[in-house]
Amino acid sequence: MSARDDFLQWIRTTLHDAEVALHNGDANPRRALWSHTEPVSILGALRNAYGLEGVEQTFRFLEDRFSNCSSWELELQACDVIGDMAYTAGIERISFHRNGMPTNLTLRATQVYRREDGQWKVAHRHADTVGV
Repeated sequence: MSARDDFLQWIRTTLHDAEVALHNGDANPRRALWSHTEPVSILGALRNAYGLEGVEQTFRFLEDRFSNCSSWELELQACDVIGDMAYTAGIERISFHRNGMPTNLTLRATQVYRREDGQWKVAHRHADTVGV
């Protein structure tokens, strides 16, 4: 299996499961997938964050507001793996509750990853809602 195939398998399993957990109100699996090495950043649909503390505050903010995830899907548009760096760009479709209200969200999402100690870690996320 190629490095790209291994990475895509990680996206379909580990990353997918962490995103479902986050949208169920548990950010711990996502925390485990994020780099603990600067720089890290989020340009998010709800909040922006820069640095480790800002990213952690964002995770707490999200897990306090998200619950009841019934679906998280990634329609991958592009991705590549070059050595210890990778990226994904795609459309996320999520059904969950935000602040107790049923929500269906479609996001354009790009993430940058780096391999640290043999494990993929997220270093940057940019997501925004898809306009009508």
